[in-house]
Amino acid sequence: MTPLAQRASDWLATRRAEMEDMLQRLVDIDSGSRDGAGIDAVGDIMAAMLEADGIAVTRFPNETYGAVLKADIPGNTGGAPVLVMGHRDTVYPNGTVAARPFTRDGDTAHGPGVADMKGGLVVDVFVLRALKAAGGTGFPLIGLFTADEEIGSPSGRKIIEEVARGARAAFNAEPGRVSGNVVTARKGGLTLDITVTGRAAHSGVNHADGASAIGALAAKITALHALTDYPSGITTNVGVIRGGRTHNTVADHAEAALDIRFRSVEQLDAILARVEAILAAEDVPGTSATYRRGHLFMPLEERHSADLFARYKAAAAAVGFEVDGEFTGGCADSGFTGALGVPSLCGLGPVGGAAHTEREWCRLDTLVPRAQALAITIATLDA
Repeated sequence: MTPLAQRASDWLATRRAEMEDMLQRLVDIDSGSRDGAGIDAVGDIMAAMLEADGIAVTRFPNETYGAVLKADIPGNTGGAPVLVMGHRDTVYPNGTVAARPFTRDGDTAHGPGVADMKGGLVVDVFVLRALKAAGGTGFPLIGLFTADEEIGSPSGRKIIEEVARGARAAFNAEPGRVSGNVVTARKGGLTLDITVTGRAAHSGVNHADGASAIGALAAKITALHALTDYPSGITTNVGVIRGGRTHNTVADHAEAALDIRFRSVEQLDAILARVEAILAAEDVPGTSATYRRGHLFMPLEERHSADLFARYKAAAAAVGFEVDGEFTGGCADSGFTGALGVPSLCGLGPVGGAAHTEREWCRLDTLVPRAQALAITIATLDA
């Protein structure tokens, strides 16, 4: 272990109580993706801790989603920066904290966003502080904390790509897997909002004059779901449908939300072309379909994480725990950095599970070792 890594690891070794206190403070703030005030309140706690250690924090305001925070630790010798990343929004509506705030049962904590990903935000902040206290890295070190990842990073993506382009590495502290593993690959995801237009008619008096948008949509859903190909990693899922006026009216409109998942950038154009062909087909005479692209997450491909994972695995062994890499079908901001060709590793937060549910949990005893492993990994890039 390098002297920088040892000093950072030693600094973190005694910080568990502080980390738990910060986690409770973050969890006990409602910060749903469109709650800009709550998201910014989470950011204020993070910024105050960083600034107290002399780490500069810049805010990029956004009236809809809350600000993006960028923390900067200048490098001692310069060169391409290293990023640590995280998102401050959760999936939970306002009032969730009042109903079920942070609680703990031994080494397990519960509460909205405790794993996804307020535990990871704690790790990020303490890793930045540890490396600053240890004397700093040769390269610039950047903390980037966005506000809208849970809804596709509509404002965060542009800033992530601007900051990450040309970076030496990016580390995303999404929750560690239930297995204890980190994430070495993720699927990309694209949402499409589909609209089918038909022709209304009375279903009893002049049924033949109608053109059912619901009938056409039903045919398209069957065809869209048939595009799922598990061996290649492509899945399609229509998760929401709406349409029609009354039971006795041939439906003149119908809508659906389609989720597409894919393993590699190269798969996206091909699957999208097949979807477009299905939507262009006139399954019911007199109907037509259009779509609007929603948020797009790029995949994190394993080739972009392999070197960093090898370093992280060695760092974890030095701290005293074993870890493997894991693939997940979920999307995250690390896909944006990986798609730029930046070496990227994800799932580096404390071990947790049941994200997006009332059962969400986080293992408090993994806060310090996961932070130590990340700090040591970053320090090895300086060697």
